Amino acid sequence: MTTHSAHPGSATRPARHATFSVERVYEQPPARVFAAWADPATKARWFTEPGFRHELDFRPGGREITRGSRPGGPELTFASAYHDIVPDQRIVYSSVLSEGERVATVSITTVELVPEGEHTRLVLTEYGAFLDALEEPEWRERGTRAWMENLGAELGA
Repeated sequence: MTTHSAHPGSATRPARHATFSVERVYEQPPARVFAAWADPATKARWFTEPGFRHELDFRPGGREITRGSRPGGPELTFASAYHDIVPDQRIVYSSVLSEGERVATVSITTVELVPEGEHTRLVLTEYGAFLDALEEPEWRERGTRAWMENLGAELGA
């Protein structure tokens, strides 16, 4: 992970910038992995937490919204816009994570599905601006790795 602050030491409302990549090989072909991102019911199973609401309009110009709260916490909203989708190959989207009314993170993500024989190498690269210490780059990367594990479990089911 590469991180830096826009103006180290001078911001009372800090902005951290980070880029990370996560790679994972799945035993299924790219079409099956892609379908797990594209189908609303399937994606909700591996992407959202219990009790969170999820909506998915998976197409260029489409939106995805996940809302919910952890026990005792504020409402979290993760809203994404899809910009580029190449079936079985690539997904590009931008996202905003909000905590209540406050924007915590703004990011752009590219998901690449690379065939490896009958398997798929998924390469997810994300660049984010992490605002006011509401979310940290390390937390996002850890959460993304957990999603990739959940996706693997979903694909194996």
